[in-house]
Amino acid sequence: MVESKRNSAKLLWVIGTAWLFDALDVALLSFVMPVIKESWQLTAGQLGAVSAITTLGMMIGALVCGYLADKLGRKPVLIGTLLLFSLGNLLLTITPNVEWFLVVRLLTGIGLGGELPVAATMIADHYTGTQRSRMLVLVDSFWAFGWIAASLLAFLVMPHIGWRMTVLITALMGLYALLLRRHLPAEQEANRPQKVDFRQALRQVWSAKYRRATICLSILWFVIMFAYYGMFLWLPSVLVLRGFSLVHGFGYTMLMSLAQLPGYCLAAWLIGVVKRKAVLATYLIGTVVSAAAFGTANNPTMILISGAWLSFFTLGAWGIMIAFTPGQFAPAVRGIGMGVAQSIGRIGATIGPFLVGALMAIGFGIPAIFMVFVAVLLLGVGVLLFGLPNQETDD
Repeated sequence: MVESKRNSAKLLWVIGTAWLFDALDVALLSFVMPVIKESWQLTAGQLGAVSAITTLGMMIGALVCGYLADKLGRKPVLIGTLLLFSLGNLLLTITPNVEWFLVVRLLTGIGLGGELPVAATMIADHYTGTQRSRMLVLVDSFWAFGWIAASLLAFLVMPHIGWRMTVLITALMGLYALLLRRHLPAEQEANRPQKVDFRQALRQVWSAKYRRATICLSILWFVIMFAYYGMFLWLPSVLVLRGFSLVHGFGYTMLMSLAQLPGYCLAAWLIGVVKRKAVLATYLIGTVVSAAAFGTANNPTMILISGAWLSFFTLGAWGIMIAFTPGQFAPAVRGIGMGVAQSIGRIGATIGPFLVGALMAIGFGIPAIFMVFVAVLLLGVGVLLFGLPNQETDD
């Protein structure tokens, strides 16, 4: 029993680095973008392209690496995605202009986007039932640690050594994690690499057996990524526009990051005692209420409280989705199934931030914009409760 717990803790740490580096990269990029905007005199369009190209890379990575995880095995692909991420950040430190920056960000995005579906698939392969769900939520909680690490680097390190050397630190951290991943467990017998080509794998995921689950999961991932990236990437600008400068403070950034952790922990406990659909629905409804409260907040106290709850519920819902998705597919198509759903979700991650900007440009107020997120999240609740089938496997 002790040995089993020790092995689980080791696997949790090694696999958790996938979420840590994904969050570290996304968060650090948000801090780096204002710096390169000034130093390279970038237009708003060029700055938007930096964000969009990363998301495009993540879409490609989720789909392709999910398939490769089924075809070649989880372990080599998970090692390869981190190698790609680390190489991308090493190259980023020597990019001379925005054009090369975009090329490297596409490469880095492929590695990042490929990590999460493969990492979740590996956890799903090694555990069943409640233990599987709890492990998946707990590895997703490493996202919060990635944001915390990025905040520390951005506020305490980057002002002294510049963005290039800060990015170099993340690349070196990735190489350390690469050494850890060499000790990942071997594939289980039931999950040996499959001799199927890409088209065959896609046909299986969209076959009658999985079609409904694939559609519903893809919509849910779209909704959650649309809401998360649309709201959180715009939080600083929204607060500044409403006259609140506290967003620039280190304390506020840390609060938003730390608020995620109890959300994950509560979700990990609840999915062992309550049906998973009910837990996810609760977190989505909590996100709806928090988004409405944040969109209408008119003083610093309400901003801090509603912002913390928004972080608590949104990231908790993301963690539950990570726990929910892999088990909807049999091991032979688990990687490509997870990849398809998250790849479609990345479309929401692209549309969300751009839609906020577009709505603001045509005169929408902040409360009205947040009501758009409320409506989309309610659509997700409906799909979850009335669309998603109960077909989780324990293979």
